[in-house]
Amino acid sequence: MSKTYLRQFVLPSPEQEDKFIEKLTMTCFQGVYPYKIFPKKELRQVELAPITIFYGGNGSGKTTLLNLIGEKAHVLRHSPFNASAFFTQYVDSCQLKGAAPRNSQILTSDDVFDYLLDVRCMNHGIDIRREELMEEFTQRKYAHHQLCSLSEYEDWKESCDAKSKSKSQFVRDRLMKNMDMQSNGESAMRYFVEHIEEDSLYLLDEPENSLSIQRQLELSKFLSDSARFFGCQFIMATHSPVLLAMERALIYDLDEVPVQTKNWTELENVRKYFDFFMEHRAEFADSRNGVTE
Repeated sequence: MSKTYLRQFVLPSPEQEDKFIEKLTMTCFQGVYPYKIFPKKELRQVELAPITIFYGGNGSGKTTLLNLIGEKAHVLRHSPFNASAFFTQYVDSCQLKGAAPRNSQILTSDDVFDYLLDVRCMNHGIDIRREELMEEFTQRKYAHHQLCSLSEYEDWKESCDAKSKSKSQFVRDRLMKNMDMQSNGESAMRYFVEHIEEDSLYLLDEPENSLSIQRQLELSKFLSDSARFFGCQFIMATHSPVLLAMERALIYDLDEVPVQTKNWTELENVRKYFDFFMEHRAEFADSRNGVTE
């Protein structure tokens, strides 16, 4: 059953923002981020659904809005974000209806990237350990070893094991499976599957990064099923047409002034994809009919 843990997020009014800025006497700050962003977009209140998506180009404020909700809801964060000297005051002036479950998290593209780096480092360590074990096997396989005392028991047992197995069996029994057999996209997909659990809230910042179109389709289905059947609520920032097309998603177009909710097929980014493929539709028809130039 779909759940909505956070129901509404209210930003400070333009008057509240102006009042705060007027009180500032310090001149060492170059800006007042995140103040003065959302009044320009005439955005004050965001209703939240089981799946809510913030869409917009670079600098539209979609990630800022996601971070504000995450800080106000006190969700677990793994990576730092671009805050400012005034971010905490701004969060304090926001209002939130609802409460996030205790195990809620914000998962960003930086988190996925760090995970991929960890996998690579682990693989490097595994490769080094594999070479060490292969050398150890050779030494134990052909060494003459007698058990003379109990203190030598473990060493003697390892030598006996080496004599009874092939090199690949000996190494495989002592080495965890190398995770490098999976691509970045497969590893990134696994990251989401491992971190998203039932009955919780997740804020996702551009989760499509590192994912091919096929993996994005898999992620879309995984998120949809998690929201529909397993009690998860998702609030995400994305410009992926695949994720924007998720059924029953409530989409805010932050490129519009005032900010509006839209159907995914109305969004400029999606329309550009549509126009591009329509421009080349004859080539698709030729390819389907087996015609090549």
